[in-house]
Amino acid sequence: MDISAGIQASLAGRYASALFELASEAGTVTAVESDLAKLAGALSESDDLRAATTNPQLTRSAQGEAIAAVGKHLGLADLTTNFLGVLASNRRLSSLGDMITAFNTIAAAQRGEVTATVSSAHPLSDSQLATLKDKLTAREGRTVMLSADVDPELLGGLVVTIGSQRIDASIRTRLNSLSQAMKA
Repeated sequence: MDISAGIQASLAGRYASALFELASEAGTVTAVESDLAKLAGALSESDDLRAATTNPQLTRSAQGEAIAAVGKHLGLADLTTNFLGVLASNRRLSSLGDMITAFNTIAAAQRGEVTATVSSAHPLSDSQLATLKDKLTAREGRTVMLSADVDPELLGGLVVTIGSQRIDASIRTRLNSLSQAMKA
């Protein structure tokens, strides 16, 4: 499996890589991905869960019991629950959000997908998003998973971010460039 060095170098990336390898061997990558999505949702919605995963005053066993109860409540698979138990016993639950992100990145790369974010001044229609996704997929040579957000400061145009690449076709940038050119 080819995993980028940046992911492998981070603590979260090493744990995510290990989980991905275990899930691959068991043939449960999709199930683990679904479990991690549920867990990410729970982390974003529950202040108590976030506190339980980041509070250094909680003992390892208390964190382990809390995360096991969360796993049972969410109906997580055994592999995911065991992984959370390892994180609790190693005092690594505070990095869970980064591990989820790293796992999703690894899984997407394994499927030949790349994630792109498009920012626009106004919401894009479904047909505009579909056209943009098709063009980006053709440009990248792999499937592009597109997420969109609105940034009114752009004034118009788009800013597309694919990995570390940024395609900035916003009016704000063009006006700033023109302003700089006129100063020279």
